Amino acid sequence: MSGFPQPFSGKVALVTGAAGNIGLATANRLATMGADLALLDLDPEKLEQAHAALGEHDVRIRVHTCDVTDGAQVREAVDAVAAELGQIDFLFNNAGYQGAFAPVQDYPEADFTRVMHINVCGAFHVLKHVARHMVARGYGRIVNTASMAGVQGPPNMAAYGASKFAIIGLTEVAAKDLAPYNIRVNAISPAFMGPGMMWDRQVELQARVGSQYFSTKPEEVARQMIGSIPMRRYGNIEEIPGVVAFLFGDDSSYMTGVNLPISGGI
Repeated sequence: MSGFPQPFSGKVALVTGAAGNIGLATANRLATMGADLALLDLDPEKLEQAHAALGEHDVRIRVHTCDVTDGAQVREAVDAVAAELGQIDFLFNNAGYQGAFAPVQDYPEADFTRVMHINVCGAFHVLKHVARHMVARGYGRIVNTASMAGVQGPPNMAAYGASKFAIIGLTEVAAKDLAPYNIRVNAISPAFMGPGMMWDRQVELQARVGSQYFSTKPEEVARQMIGSIPMRRYGNIEEIPGVVAFLFGDDSSYMTGVNLPISGGI
């Protein structure tokens, strides 16, 4: 698009969870900055919609349907992206699942396992197989999507909270392992983001739990959540991509192993 600087021209960015709100918004920002894109998601229909939404940009775009919990699928998709686009410079490791809301003593075991498989094992699979290509080139920039749920454990979200604590730890370990290869690994931790399905879902489900921390009325839960934020508003999805782009860019050249909150001051 004309009128925008393109510091990422000649770079290739791989985005997982690319059909979701955060993934698509970030892919759009990276394309605006000149990066070619590889979009990975589990939902082929939404993935094609995301591809179409990015069609105004004069960059190369490839799409791959991929279940990140399947390491073999991830390796195949990542290898295909590297072959099609020639390299992988940036990874936005963003695919995730919020899971159920229940106190830990009642939390459904099957859902806990599912959250961990997607959010932790899936992120590891993508990180590992993209890192293989980056190590071979001696260059790479990786941003993992963590959450403020992995900084201050929220009530009634045992699986999601545990998974995001794990992502922050994985980020710190990977940053050390990959630093010798000119690969930086950082994380972002969004807090309450809205409007949209994710905001509405967590408000409604926290209300249903009936814990001491929140009202049983969704509209009151929303007020309680916003009241816990120093800036007294939830964040907009569009406030995330610029932080990711900063971590990919040269302005963060001496930053690795860092988790940046996007939290309104929480």
